[in-house]
Amino acid sequence: MEGIEDQLSIVYGTKRYSWKETHERCVKLASALSQLGITPGNIVAAVAPNIPALYELHFGVPMAGAIHCALNTGLNAATLASKLDQLEAKVVFVDYQYIEVVEQAIGMLSQINSKPFLLVLIQESNMDSILSVNIKEQDHVANCLEYESLIAMGKSDFKTLYPKDERDPISINYTSGSTGMPKGVVYSHRAVYLNSLAMIFRSEMRQMPVFLWTVDMFRCNGWCFPWVVAALGGTNICLRNVSAQAILDAVFHHNVTHFCGAPVILNKIAETPTTDQRPLSHKVNITIAGTLPPREIQQRLEALGFVITHGYGMSEALGPVMVKPWNQDNSTGLDEEYNIKARQGIHNLLVECVDVKDPITMKSVPPDGKTIGEVMFRSNTMMLGYMKNSQATQEAFKGGWYRTRDVGVRYPNGCIEMKDRWDDIIICGGEIVSTLEIEATLAKHPMVLEAAVVGKFHHLLGETPCAFIKLKQESNYVSAEEIIKFCQCNLPQSMVPHNVIFGDLPVNSTGKIQKFVLKGKVKDIGSLP
Repeated sequence: MEGIEDQLSIVYGTKRYSWKETHERCVKLASALSQLGITPGNIVAAVAPNIPALYELHFGVPMAGAIHCALNTGLNAATLASKLDQLEAKVVFVDYQYIEVVEQAIGMLSQINSKPFLLVLIQESNMDSILSVNIKEQDHVANCLEYESLIAMGKSDFKTLYPKDERDPISINYTSGSTGMPKGVVYSHRAVYLNSLAMIFRSEMRQMPVFLWTVDMFRCNGWCFPWVVAALGGTNICLRNVSAQAILDAVFHHNVTHFCGAPVILNKIAETPTTDQRPLSHKVNITIAGTLPPREIQQRLEALGFVITHGYGMSEALGPVMVKPWNQDNSTGLDEEYNIKARQGIHNLLVECVDVKDPITMKSVPPDGKTIGEVMFRSNTMMLGYMKNSQATQEAFKGGWYRTRDVGVRYPNGCIEMKDRWDDIIICGGEIVSTLEIEATLAKHPMVLEAAVVGKFHHLLGETPCAFIKLKQESNYVSAEEIIKFCQCNLPQSMVPHNVIFGDLPVNSTGKIQKFVLKGKVKDIGSLP
């Protein structure tokens, strides 16, 4: 805290907190939790958006020796109840915006004799209590408190509890479940500490950055940025609701230096009216994890002054573990620049090793940009394991490396490019076909908003690509034949989809396309000639 006590720590609407105030609130929160009976190793859960209270929980809960779990705010009642039952949280913090779905989840928990917990309601200033009478009368809820009242209970001279071992758990984050049931991923104090340092280097952060909260804190603890911003004495700009206009307003009004998240963020900004898009007066770094949006969108944002970095990672790796920095001196054209940026890149400074290996022999594949293997990690920045699932943990770390199940290649300069998931790759007539490459080509079609490709059984070729496409709202009619012809002009024959299906794409609560749902649908689809 030395030297930053009076610096701005949090901005949320009209609210302003200094680092001195934030530190005191977190200490009092830890004290209050201890008074409620929270002891080291207990789990404290939260269902809340990116607001100051959720930020404070990232510090207050560990200060009490407990384990923090921020839950996805997009979960339905049944899924939320399932996670709360598995967590056995002693205290659950709930933002007023999600009280209804939590109430439904509590009703379900009461029916299965799950362990009761104490509920703490997070409200906005000057808001009358909205705790449902139904919740207060639920046997499953041991007691109900209000967040600010809980803070007031705490003592500012509380002695913070430190972990006895650096490998002690600090938090639990659930996977998105894009390939099946979500799993609880356990993070250690050591992994979070090291990854926070890595994020400073990876994001090119200097002292006192201004970080805009567009990545959800329930996703890998916001990629460890709660701790990163604190370490650098920066300012957190909290947003209850993320929109393109809110992002642009914050960038200009608060001189935001960094924000990050899913590719949809870039799409939102690019789709704002040109009258709202102004050139930036300062550099703004954006880190995107996931498939890089079409080149046109990237160019539009870079023309305004945004600097875009493409990252690759997963919940088990505490978020992005590799980034692809761009060296302008290497450019020979826009197509090459985009293709290189789309690669997953080189691992960060504090990751011991990232490799592409033959999953059977465990030998590294040649760095020729062609030979495929499985992307694997080995590092102290990885998860401890999956909560209450030792079998899945053992399988994930089989052979002493974390197996991502991602198919990739390595280039001579050490850069790695992911080609597909092992479960998604298509074998067509003996050739390995990357669904990601087909999807990237489909994204270049002017009428296509989103695309997903899965394999469909073929009696001669084994499998053929089947494309599911969501068109842009303003698009004119586009036929399947037109899409196929477009692919024929831009892809090898083995990669051309044999089937094209139009409509909305199934996504999970984090916005990831659920390919396992699409694979079930293709069984009922007849092949085109």
